[in-house]
Amino acid sequence: MILAAGSIPIEIPPTPLDQETIVDSTGALEFQEVPKRLGVIGAGVIGLELGSVWARLGAEVTVLEALEDFLPAVDRQVAKEALKIFTAQDLDIKLGAKVTGSKSSGGKKKTVTVEYTDSEGEQKAVFDKLIVAVGRKPYTKDLLDDSVGIELDERGFIKVNDQCETNISGVYAVGDVVRGPMLAHKGMEEGVMVAERIADKKTQVNYDLVPFVIYTHPEIAWVGKNEEQLKEAGVEYNVRNFPFAASGRAHAANDAEGLVKIIADARTDRILGCHIIGPSAADLLQQIVIAMEFSASAEDIGLTMFSHPSLSEAVHEAALSANGHAIHIGNRKRRK
Repeated sequence: MILAAGSIPIEIPPTPLDQETIVDSTGALEFQEVPKRLGVIGAGVIGLELGSVWARLGAEVTVLEALEDFLPAVDRQVAKEALKIFTAQDLDIKLGAKVTGSKSSGGKKKTVTVEYTDSEGEQKAVFDKLIVAVGRKPYTKDLLDDSVGIELDERGFIKVNDQCETNISGVYAVGDVVRGPMLAHKGMEEGVMVAERIADKKTQVNYDLVPFVIYTHPEIAWVGKNEEQLKEAGVEYNVRNFPFAASGRAHAANDAEGLVKIIADARTDRILGCHIIGPSAADLLQQIVIAMEFSASAEDIGLTMFSHPSLSEAVHEAALSANGHAIHIGNRKRRK
């Protein structure tokens, strides 16, 4: 038996959903017209994706984020670049804004007034639509009868081992109901692994190389470790960037914001992580995911021929730069 019940949006008491004026991420896909003033609670993956879509369609978007840090799970340099780009796109991202209440107005043209606190005290904002995008939770409530005996953790996720088997032999769980990132591709690969293990094969998901993507414009994508994690672990590394501003193909497409960042082990040159914000970031990242699966070094990528002009050259140049050999940008002098 394989349990794959998925996840549902998290609701918060200050903004009870009515799926008309105050909606979750699913309701945000059902708008019949572009709202003039759109509020989004949560500057995470879903909030930014939905907010940026409606902003490009013409809405005035305000994003309220309770945390002081923008995209804390993302490499700090990339997160800083993303905030700069999104702000330039007229996304009004308010950090440290804790929502405390909301009130919907009646009448033909309904609005919602949101109350929140920030560093300047109590604030109010009026929106035509409000999207609550504060995350998702596993859909396990009432899924399992207590008599079954399948163990859940304190957050409601089904406990599984590295092969997605529960504490009951022959019962597996995959996707959003188990530990790890709530990503479709992660859930699909877990499903494949379980099916093949049931068929007595030895497939294993490599959880260290799950690619993450935020589908804004430009996209944000990353895999492996970021600088902050490596510093905390005491790992010595080399890191270099290549800006899309130096990419001819990106300029030709009028889409030259962002950068590619590759981090390699200082001793072995093995690639430890890659972080991209820019055009086709998800597709470009996949080249590094494959390389890391085979324990490639930055030099391996640098010695590989890339077509010109292409966006992929940005990955090539970032890898070359890691060893001071970039062609289209200046190279820093390496420390002896």
